[in-house]
Amino acid sequence: MITKSMLALILVGAFNSLIAQTNNKPMGDDVNKKPNIIFILTDDLGYGDLGVLFQNMRAMEKGSVHPRAYTPNLDQMAAEGALMSQHYSAAPVCAPSRASLLLGRSQGHANIRDNQFDKALDNNHTLGSVLQTAGYTTAAIGKWGLQGKGGKAPNWTAHPLNRGFDYYLGYIRHGDGHEHYPKEGVYRGKKEVYENRTNIAEDLDKCYTTDLFTAAAKKWIVDFKKGDDGDKPFFMYLAYDTPHAVLELPTQAYPEGGGLHGGLQWLGEPGHMINTASGKVDSWMHPDYANATYNHDGDLATAQLAWPEVYKRYATDTRRIDDAVGDILQLLKDLEIDENTMVVFTSDNGPSKESYITNEPISPSFFKSFGPFDGIKRDCLEGGVRMPTLAIWPGKIPAGSQIETPSISYDWMPTFAQMAGLPAPAVSDGVSLLPSLLGKGKQPNSNIYIEYYQPGKTPEYADFIPGHQGRRRNQMQMVRLEDYVGLRYDIRSQDDDFEIYDVVKDPQQTQNLAKDPKLAPLQQQMKDKVLRSRTPNNTALRPYDDALIPAVTEREMERGIKWRTYQGNFSWVPQVSNLKESNSGEEKELSAVIQHSLKSGAMLLEGYISVPVDGDYTFYVSANSAAFLRIHDVAVVDADYEYFRNAPKSGDIKLKAGLHPYRLYYTPGPKGKPSLKLEWHGPGIEKGTIPAEAFFQPK
Repeated sequence: MITKSMLALILVGAFNSLIAQTNNKPMGDDVNKKPNIIFILTDDLGYGDLGVLFQNMRAMEKGSVHPRAYTPNLDQMAAEGALMSQHYSAAPVCAPSRASLLLGRSQGHANIRDNQFDKALDNNHTLGSVLQTAGYTTAAIGKWGLQGKGGKAPNWTAHPLNRGFDYYLGYIRHGDGHEHYPKEGVYRGKKEVYENRTNIAEDLDKCYTTDLFTAAAKKWIVDFKKGDDGDKPFFMYLAYDTPHAVLELPTQAYPEGGGLHGGLQWLGEPGHMINTASGKVDSWMHPDYANATYNHDGDLATAQLAWPEVYKRYATDTRRIDDAVGDILQLLKDLEIDENTMVVFTSDNGPSKESYITNEPISPSFFKSFGPFDGIKRDCLEGGVRMPTLAIWPGKIPAGSQIETPSISYDWMPTFAQMAGLPAPAVSDGVSLLPSLLGKGKQPNSNIYIEYYQPGKTPEYADFIPGHQGRRRNQMQMVRLEDYVGLRYDIRSQDDDFEIYDVVKDPQQTQNLAKDPKLAPLQQQMKDKVLRSRTPNNTALRPYDDALIPAVTEREMERGIKWRTYQGNFSWVPQVSNLKESNSGEEKELSAVIQHSLKSGAMLLEGYISVPVDGDYTFYVSANSAAFLRIHDVAVVDADYEYFRNAPKSGDIKLKAGLHPYRLYYTPGPKGKPSLKLEWHGPGIEKGTIPAEAFFQPK
């Protein structure tokens, strides 16, 4: 008889096998071994808003007279899973942050940057489409805001159904997420809620969106597991629009219990769609906060003051999310699928100072929602981009894990792909976090890079150090290398120095180490790294767009191309970091290299290209199936997604003379003679095949 503990060991063994996978087949033949995945994203929730991350500690240090918010269900989730204390969002505001997450690409490569709300998400691989390919049924519920402005409702270019999701319910437009009662439109006017392509808002009387999206998520999971495809795995992207700005209150207390028979329930009756669609809208304050008082002046001898209403509202809204997460986790237990489901909880960016419903402004300082950091939403300081992140997967992620490995939101694409038994697409800028999450294997370093423009200033909060208060933002950039963060505000040129902080020892970024002569090499490394990690975008211009990417320091080299092949049937050009090579070697000519691709599923060509002079270069890739070219970490040519075979795809890049590392990924396809062509043109170079004399590799 196999006991529950024995079964857990068997499953862990299966996932150890996954980490050492040799092709892109799923783990075994039983699709049930692929875990379900639920990714929960909140809107403007700060690192410091979680009890387990900051509020509980602050209460112990400051005492009960200081305002405190509670997140008991999230604290329990952390106790039973992993707390990821050094996880970043890809951008400090929602649209670019969500785009990078869904595309698996950094802000150096995503097509949505800065404040480009409602712009169409790039037609490329997404979290949804990758997992669809792996056999998952996919659902997106909640806030989208990436649909595109072309086309009329409901046929937006980048509707979730056009970007990898089988089902959708929620707010399509960015601005609709600024109202939490879509039918009543209490403070921001009526909004539209779409189920797939049908606006159902007229049926949503008194539906507070946190409740609505939670009830919809629970209903979808239950219906799916009971349906004909219930044995398949599912992926759900659950994107709340709270606690963002409007700070409306629920109609009533969270329903008792949780899971299958308690908590929020979908009733499906127009005018009474969920079981909290009754009572008075925007009315219910959580009793823990309704009569709360605090020491406003630091003097214990003076009388305490009642919390201002805006903070009671904020704490109630965040507590509602906490209740919802507990409800969903209980549902997984009731359905007996919790041990085969990973749930990730995080936020899109740091906390906001926006309050839409009252003349009383809100300050994240009241709860210190930014935690031990400086900065808020729209800052590239840690408080704007360090996220409250938890992950739970009973029996796989060790309970109570404290993951201090730096990571970023676009790492989830390779992570989820590997869980599904596939390598991530080569277009992804992330790395799999499974080694950290499972506590097995070596964790690759994340490529943590952020760029953003906003013409405002960092708030002048007394909690922030003087150097950060009222600081002009404008063009900003952040890069992290091990424990060190490089930060630039109000960038005027690529020559501007980075401020350098050891954010492990100095999370508030109080001590700029840039003047330390020992860190001069790190300063240059950061300046080089950011240029080697991005491509310019003509809709988000930067003062460093025209800077030439520096060559690497010359090593002892010899001419030639190093190649590796990998077995498998790949649906896209794959990252190969988690694949086992089947063969490898060296050749002098590209035409000789591709002959080794016969009977392989994928090939990686790598080495260095010798660039003769400084200037603008264009590279061209043609393949009989698909290919992808990176120079340094720059995605130069994407001849993968919906690529028309043998059609040249090109990309531009500015390079200094010298050696530049490249990785050329190639999938020869199941039929036909392999064909791969790499061409260039540049200063004094007519378009043509890159000569063999330009390819080098280390001796």
